Amino acid sequence: MSRCELCDGSGWIDDEEAGGVRPCRCRVSMINRRRASSLSAVVPRRYRGASFERPPVTDMPDAQVQMVRRYVRELDERVDAGRGLWFFGDVGTGKTTLAMIVSQAALDAGRSVAIYSLPRLLAEIRGTFEEDNPASYVSLLDRLAEVDLLQVDDLGAEKTSPWVLEQLYSIINSRYEAEKAIVVTTNLERDELAAQVGERTVSRLEEMCEIVPLFGRDHRRFEAVDRREEPPPAADLRLA
Repeated sequence: MSRCELCDGSGWIDDEEAGGVRPCRCRVSMINRRRASSLSAVVPRRYRGASFERPPVTDMPDAQVQMVRRYVRELDERVDAGRGLWFFGDVGTGKTTLAMIVSQAALDAGRSVAIYSLPRLLAEIRGTFEEDNPASYVSLLDRLAEVDLLQVDDLGAEKTSPWVLEQLYSIINSRYEAEKAIVVTTNLERDELAAQVGERTVSRLEEMCEIVPLFGRDHRRFEAVDRREEPPPAADLRLA
């Protein structure tokens, strides 16, 4: 992450006319990054080399890839406006890969980012109830609401319960009201997702996000099959 050229990373700018200092425009993002430091903001190892120029992205439909490229090019503008992306489609079609590319671009741009699968996010929320600290639950929700970009994978994967519906609505609604960007992935189509997580939650996501449908073959499955069908190394052939 590069330092801000205006304040050299301090968050403050000397104001000679006022005879003091004033907050730099980067200060809000700096504060959000510090508050979000306890959230999960690490791109998993499997996705760290993800790129528009490498498979599986190069094998994905061009129209959908271009939608994501445009989002990354306009990342600051989109994030500032609270605009996100909603990836849905078949298993193994690259939804999470594209989402991780967006989150990595946001991290590279100095934005505060939180990355969770839905089951892990709910587990972290449940954990706050086990700490005997009433403030920890509110603090976690506040940080999830304020981070510049929140990525939630496998939306709709958790078994539905009133508690799950309440937590999801709280997170999505707080970001909706604060005009904060969110990136979600799901295997469920719109009405299926609404049945799973609630109409109110899905309605807000529709307003917040550009929808990116991804269908086709399961890249993970076919890559595994391709590896199994590769001929053995030449040395092994000589020994056979």
